Amino acid sequence: MASDGEIDLYDILEIDRTATPDQVKKAYRKAALRYHPDKVPEDQREESEAKFKEASRAYEILSDEDKRHLYDTHGMAAFDGSRGGPGGPEVDLNDILSQMFGFGMGGPGGPGGGGPMRPRKGPDEEQEYKVTLEELYKGKTVKFSANKQVVCSVCKGSGGKEKAKPTSCDRCKGHGMVEAIRQIGPGMMRRETVLCDHCTGSGKVYKEKDRCKKCKGKRTTQEKKALEIYIPRGSMQGERIVLEGEADQYPDQIPGDIIFTLVEEPHDVFSRLGNDLSAELTVSLSEALTGFNRVVLKHLDGRGIQLNRPRGKILRPVDCIKIPGEGMPLKRGEAKGDLYLLVKVEFPEDDWLKDDSAYETLATILPPALPAVEAEEVDEVEYEDGADIEEMGADQGDPRFAHDWEDDDEPGDGQAQCATQ
Repeated sequence: MASDGEIDLYDILEIDRTATPDQVKKAYRKAALRYHPDKVPEDQREESEAKFKEASRAYEILSDEDKRHLYDTHGMAAFDGSRGGPGGPEVDLNDILSQMFGFGMGGPGGPGGGGPMRPRKGPDEEQEYKVTLEELYKGKTVKFSANKQVVCSVCKGSGGKEKAKPTSCDRCKGHGMVEAIRQIGPGMMRRETVLCDHCTGSGKVYKEKDRCKKCKGKRTTQEKKALEIYIPRGSMQGERIVLEGEADQYPDQIPGDIIFTLVEEPHDVFSRLGNDLSAELTVSLSEALTGFNRVVLKHLDGRGIQLNRPRGKILRPVDCIKIPGEGMPLKRGEAKGDLYLLVKVEFPEDDWLKDDSAYETLATILPPALPAVEAEEVDEVEYEDGADIEEMGADQGDPRFAHDWEDDDEPGDGQAQCATQ
């Protein structure tokens, strides 16, 4: 979080604090093109170069998950060695680590230091949760049991027996953290600071005879706990259901949250976009021409949806009917989105009429045939049924073949127009 007088990295890139990594990258590319010194007049070059460096610095921090967490928690003090801008008080790295990991690195606030240890929130546990469209339509309560790590109830997370005195961990020298080498790519290594696995970050160890009998000095135990999540009706893909404080517990830390991200499973009948639904409406050729009154669809809550289509209103392939208020429910109130029905006309099979008189009778009922196109010379040609237009131009070297001409950011033309039912 930026302090008073400190430039906000999110403002530099013109993005929200909730921006995704992809949005951070796009914003940096945009800023880099705008402020690159080679792209501006000479009299603006010095100012542009400064802004270019600011954008690069912002991207360097916000594109790295760990650095971004540090910045969101402490601002530029975590990187520049000062808090609150020039002239501000010095920041102690031990203080930052204390808040990040729940312990100190020696010195004030750490083991043997004089300041109080400030507990931090432990890590969150995130996972996807698959839900059907029916469950999102009606809402759902899910009860389940989970194995959970909890602070030992006997030793209260110390790892030792009552009145037993620990000794400083030999591996981390009482700091709770150790240096480690991690491979980040082929032939590329990085030195980083990690939790000491010998003392589990406490900086202290107990002799075997002094260890807690329940947790065996590990400071935590496992237990099974009943949990419950409620998915409100109308919830959407990507929404997060949070169980506050229900993640694994760690000594000297506030428990993190369990976060479920909703993943909507594909539906056989309906498609969803926002609060609106769409489905296919299949009608016979007779119904398309003469109307109908029947149940055409079973909704997500089991109700039948009946349409009364009067005579004289023709339905054509790819027509669209809109039914207001039959989409997904909104989370608040009784309002719902709309339901769009895309018309599919089911034509009869070949030779469905059995004699010439039937064809002649049908021809007298239907609209007359279209006139022939006038031409000086006429050839009667052979043809093939069932051709695939997607094969047009295949393997002929034309660069336009199979090219996607639509811009992903622009709405496509030629979409079916929907009539309100």
